[in-house]
Amino acid sequence: MDFILLVLIAIALAMDAFAVSISSGIIIKDVKLKHALKIASSTVFFQGFFTLLGWLGGIYIAHLISNVDHWIAFTLLLVIGTKMIYESRKTDLEEDKKLTPSNF
Repeated sequence: MDFILLVLIAIALAMDAFAVSISSGIIIKDVKLKHALKIASSTVFFQGFFTLLGWLGGIYIAHLISNVDHWIAFTLLLVIGTKMIYESRKTDLEEDKKLTPSNF
C-alpha cells in the first residue's frame, strides 16, 4: 500500500470519528471530562482494532481466493450491473409514493 492510500484511509477514519463526536456533542448536553475521555478512548480502540482485524483478515483471505479472485470480481460486477439494468427497466409505480421521514 502506498503512502497516499494510507493517508486517504486515515482521513476517512478521522471523518467517521468526527461525525460521531459531532452527534454525541449534539445529544449530550452536560459533557463531563470523564465521559468525553470514555467516548474518545472507546472510539480509538474500536477504530484501531477493526482496522487491524480487517487488515489481518484481508491477508488471510487473499491466500485462499487468489486463484479465483477475478471470477469473484466478475460475479459481483455482473450481479450489480444486472440489478441496475433491472431497476432501470421496471415500471415506475413506486414514484407515486411520496417519500417522507415516516415511511423511509
